[in-house]
Amino acid sequence: MMGPRQEAQSALFYDFSIEGHVPGDHVLRAIDGYIDLSSVRTHLTEFYSSTGRPSIDPELMMRMLLVGYVMGIRSERHLCEELHLNLAYRWFCKMDLSDPIPDHSTFSKNRHGRFRDSDVLRHVFETGRSSKRSTVCGRCQHYCCRR
Repeated sequence: MMGPRQEAQSALFYDFSIEGHVPGDHVLRAIDGYIDLSSVRTHLTEFYSSTGRPSIDPELMMRMLLVGYVMGIRSERHLCEELHLNLAYRWFCKMDLSDPIPDHSTFSKNRHGRFRDSDVLRHVFETGRSSKRSTVCGRCQHYCCRR
């Protein structure tokens, strides 16, 4: 006998944590334990205006760039689409399910403007590299932090 047709009903409340849906051995977990982006805001302060609309968090933009570089996503539009769909990417970028994804054009303007002019990528790499030991992981061939 065929069972009744299942129809999707939206729940009023969800008990959901992105943390529990990202595998413990995911490469972004290793990178998250390795990088420290706390100095990004102070390093980019002079490149932001004190008036106008609030901008997108520079740490979020840096984390998105790292996801794109590590996962081989070359297009800003595709990166924003992947961030919308992939829970591990959202977790790494410190975003909740309800947080809006930055528009690809805003992301692109920051990457080609502020980030290039400020040399922030070199700053992040040099401070991260000097503060912790990096090794190439034999299992996944990515840079990981082995403690």
